[in-house]
Amino acid sequence: MSGEYFLVVGCGSIGKRHIRNLLEVGVKNVVAFDIQPSRREEVRGRLGVTVVDALEEAWEYGPKVAVIAVPTSMHIQVALQAVERGCHLFIEKPLSHNMEGVDQLLDLVRSKNVVTLVGCNMRFHPGIKHVKKLVEEGTVGKVVAARVEVGQYLPDWHTWEDYRLMYSARRDLGGGVILDAIHEIDYIRWILGEVAEVFCFAGKLSHLEIETEDTAGILLRFVDGAIGELHLDYVQRIYSRTCHIIGDEGTINWDYSSGKVQWYSVATGDWQVLTNPPGWEPNEMYLDEMRHFLRCLSAQEKPTLDVFEAVRVLQVALAAKASAETGQVVRIQA
Repeated sequence: MSGEYFLVVGCGSIGKRHIRNLLEVGVKNVVAFDIQPSRREEVRGRLGVTVVDALEEAWEYGPKVAVIAVPTSMHIQVALQAVERGCHLFIEKPLSHNMEGVDQLLDLVRSKNVVTLVGCNMRFHPGIKHVKKLVEEGTVGKVVAARVEVGQYLPDWHTWEDYRLMYSARRDLGGGVILDAIHEIDYIRWILGEVAEVFCFAGKLSHLEIETEDTAGILLRFVDGAIGELHLDYVQRIYSRTCHIIGDEGTINWDYSSGKVQWYSVATGDWQVLTNPPGWEPNEMYLDEMRHFLRCLSAQEKPTLDVFEAVRVLQVALAAKASAETGQVVRIQA
């Protein structure tokens, strides 16, 4: 793919990260677009890639791949334009903020036979990968429950910009902690399987000046009967990200900040620990994700989360939002 153009649409923090990583993994031809002139100038000056002033100009390059890193509410409209032109797709999470246009995109992806990947980088975290491996190997027996948490103070995310203007804070751009933290919904579903029912309490509970929910407590019942408890927030002043898996023959704990997976199994009778590889940095998740995408483009691997699978994740997130509004359990269609 090195001789073909990769178009990056959206040059915020994640868009710039993807540009840097594309260059690092050997992609030579990158063209970028953002609606903000200041971002275009930054990308042109600091990253040295081709930048266009209008999306229509970008299509003239005949890109083979579109990396979509615009706000969530714009994902589908840009993706449709890309697939209509035969582009393979890398779409930042979540797939969208609602189901409008999703079926049209799925039909188009099928008819054009393009490769798609939705960016959920936590699937490439060494700790989460090991938790999944332990569950699959039956190390803790039958899983009956999981507790998942993520929280960080929203103004600390991007200290160089006003958090009140970020997409996370704006309803019209698809913000809110449920969709923002869809990583947690995605990876626990990846580990434990399909979700059958969802219940949620959520709201804007803090003093943050935002339009969207800043705190959510989500209950999941998985198809096999296991119960998941998810806590998501924009409020915690100290970053916290953890996962606790309870099986009938043991327990698994993962903590992002410590870089450790710890597990107890009755088969061994003691605790075992796995730490992140020496020198591991968070960007390695994103690099591994992009390398995986390149291997998918060359048919060496199948996407870990294509648009069809990402729809299932989105349905769980939207069910949580619907439950928070109605106070009712929402059942996920099989």
